[in-house]
Amino acid sequence: MDERKRRLLKISALLLSIGLFVEAAGYCMGWREARVQEARSTETKPALVSFLRSENSLLKKQIRTIPPRGHYIVVDTADNLLYLKDGPRTLLKTTISAGSGSILIDPSGERKWIFETPRGEFAIQSKIVKPTWFKPDWAFIEEGKPIPKNMMERVEPGMLGDYALGFGDGYFIHGTLYTRLLGKNITHGCIRMGDRDLKILYQSVSLGTRVFIL
Repeated sequence: MDERKRRLLKISALLLSIGLFVEAAGYCMGWREARVQEARSTETKPALVSFLRSENSLLKKQIRTIPPRGHYIVVDTADNLLYLKDGPRTLLKTTISAGSGSILIDPSGERKWIFETPRGEFAIQSKIVKPTWFKPDWAFIEEGKPIPKNMMERVEPGMLGDYALGFGDGYFIHGTLYTRLLGKNITHGCIRMGDRDLKILYQSVSLGTRVFIL
């Protein structure tokens, strides 16, 4: 058996062990993405959330069946809940806000952003105290403001709370000034948490901690 086939077998075994690959149920990321796109174009937002909730329920059952070892994080984007777990035990359950699924198109028509929280398995790649947000182009377009040429005009201290946990591609679990909106799908893709629970999460996980986003 060549090295490529051996690596593919290892990846398949890993996916089976954490319950994120359910062949019997016809579940795969390509199929799911097509269904989500179809739901977005033909259904109301409540119907889309209901669709995601149904699929997330299936995945949560799989993770409960064969839970990973040690500390890991599970994020339910349909119900806007985050769990910090240790094997089968739940150490923390808290309300969060995940991506809105909304679409923003640059007035020029050359760029488009879809504000969704990515789904799949990730890992904590960075831990930051007192993070500073550098507003991207879409934030100015969304506000109807010109995009600044001076980088310092992009600096927004305090917007991300006291802590940020990066899990790749510019996505973070972080705090929020808008705690009254927790529990709703309103973010641009990051996961927002309340200050108290965010501190507990930050102190409980380490770099490499697995993150399962459903």
